[in-house]
Amino acid sequence: MSHNFFKDNEDLQFYFERGIDWDAIASATERGFTLEGGFANTGEAVEFYRGIAEMVGEFVAAEVAPRSKAIDRFHTRLEGGEAKVAPEVDELFETIKGLELHGMCLPRELGGMNAPLLSYMINTELFARADVSVMAHYSFHGGIALSLLMYSVAEGTTSYENGRIVKTRFEKEIAEVASGAAWGCMDITEPDAGSDMARLKAFGEQDEQGNWFVTGEKIFITSGHGKYHFVIARTEKAQASDDPLAGLKGLSMFLVPAYEEDEQGNRTRHVTLTRVEEKLGHIGSVTAALAFDRAPAQLIGTRGEGFKHMLTLMNGARLGVGFESIGLCEAAYRLAKAYAAERPSMGKTIDRHEMIADYLEEMRTDIQGMRAIAMRAAVCEEVARKIGMRLDNDATLDEAERARLARETKRLSRLSRRLTPLLKYIAAERAVEHARRALQIHGGNGYTTEYGAEKLLRDALVMPIYEGTSQIQSLMAMKDTLGGIMKNPQGFVKRLAQARWRALSATDALERRVAKLHVLSLTAQNHLLTRTATDKVRSLTGRPVTEWPNAFLKNWNPKKDFAYAMLHAERLTKLLTDEAIAESLLEQVVKHPERREVLERWLDRCEPRCRFLHDEITTTGARLLAELGHDLARAADAAAE
Repeated sequence: MSHNFFKDNEDLQFYFERGIDWDAIASATERGFTLEGGFANTGEAVEFYRGIAEMVGEFVAAEVAPRSKAIDRFHTRLEGGEAKVAPEVDELFETIKGLELHGMCLPRELGGMNAPLLSYMINTELFARADVSVMAHYSFHGGIALSLLMYSVAEGTTSYENGRIVKTRFEKEIAEVASGAAWGCMDITEPDAGSDMARLKAFGEQDEQGNWFVTGEKIFITSGHGKYHFVIARTEKAQASDDPLAGLKGLSMFLVPAYEEDEQGNRTRHVTLTRVEEKLGHIGSVTAALAFDRAPAQLIGTRGEGFKHMLTLMNGARLGVGFESIGLCEAAYRLAKAYAAERPSMGKTIDRHEMIADYLEEMRTDIQGMRAIAMRAAVCEEVARKIGMRLDNDATLDEAERARLARETKRLSRLSRRLTPLLKYIAAERAVEHARRALQIHGGNGYTTEYGAEKLLRDALVMPIYEGTSQIQSLMAMKDTLGGIMKNPQGFVKRLAQARWRALSATDALERRVAKLHVLSLTAQNHLLTRTATDKVRSLTGRPVTEWPNAFLKNWNPKKDFAYAMLHAERLTKLLTDEAIAESLLEQVVKHPERREVLERWLDRCEPRCRFLHDEITTTGARLLAELGHDLARAADAAAE
């Protein structure tokens, strides 16, 4: 096994050396290199960031990976009202505390290293390659501390002087989490409400003095044995409405401390741990059920903003799952490759057999493609967020610079929103596929616990489920894509024309191939929108013509009008993802010609896949929709009777 999971990864080395816009990241993180005690230039900053990656790469290879089997054998459980984890987990987190990794992304004035969020995401991949249970728990330390700061900044309860924070609302909690003395979690899911948040029943209420309390149940909470809980609860009654978001507008977000602890370590719980789940995978990570009975709470922002705050939190979490899934894919690829290189069969090792060689090359190519959009999405999200914070808090900016930064923030935010669901979808799905393939390459040995392939498969199966299922990611990607066309149809027509021209006229053969993928994607989108619009027009039959413009342009019902597009949402998402990865790799080729081989491999894999997806989208689905429509009509008739 490698002694350093960062140094042995040539693709990660490429990003550190050439593939990341470190000027944008470092400048945004260091406020144009004007921060007191900060770095003077990009070179100094990147040297520090690389030092963190090398330290973490060595730590996870030498300390986390060797403990992975022992952690997997110890099933977390509930003892005396508290969660009991493997002793190896406690040992590792004592070491992590000593390395001060929990506060690495916090500003220096709050005791952090002021490292970029991208460093945290790279750590996520490195930890996940060693053990996803340890990675999952690690993410609920620094990630929660950063979220506390982010929410305070957003609600205006953080004060700055000369670019430095002098006061922030959750300073005590941030310090506690950053030190490793506590951690937090996100509490959203309930017994009768998973992806449909409009059905959430947990509620927040105020007493006469204005104090808030939360009551209700939450389930499937990762690291739910932590102290600080971001809880989504209802503060306004749901109003009957045709608006599909009506049930979401009454939700608010709260910070709820699950317990108080005295100097002797004795706890008084406000939130009860009712269950620690026994799971198929992620055995070392606590997944808890919780009961809130008028638990004291602090409202974050203003009431009714819970869904908005949740989206901000989830966007970062979904990026994290993308990097986590890539780490697991890397582990599966390395395990399969090492085994295949040593396993003889029919006169040669099996990595020299054509089918196995093809499997391994596809796994390698997938990982490099996914990492390309992961890095791009993470850079866009971080720079956009930090520029936005600067716009809100830097009074020294002149109007021209403020306008330029506002435009850049909008561009980067739009790109991050586009890429994040694609990354979460593809990386989670590939994690399962790669783990399954690693087990298959091991043959009968893969089915035993000795080699570790079966553990990777068990750990991978939750990736397409948590932090928003693959189907939710697909629906988001589909609605944003078609919604964008509806807002700017002229721009869509222009993009399609440009893609067709590039597919014919580009001087670089790789650019022509990428342009052809754009054409496939755009024509599939055009087909979905045309079919959706046709169905909408058909639904207007019998209504006065004067009502048509308003009904067609404004009153869209996602559950009815987008039925055909929803049926094909997952196929469209796969097509959009292949397109985005090819686009990202082509950008790399323009700057770094040595990346041509990576793009060539990606195109060889994705071109036939995209042609098939385009064919499915444009030729199938009518029969199933007709059957569903018949069922819906029959249900309506039964209800009327």
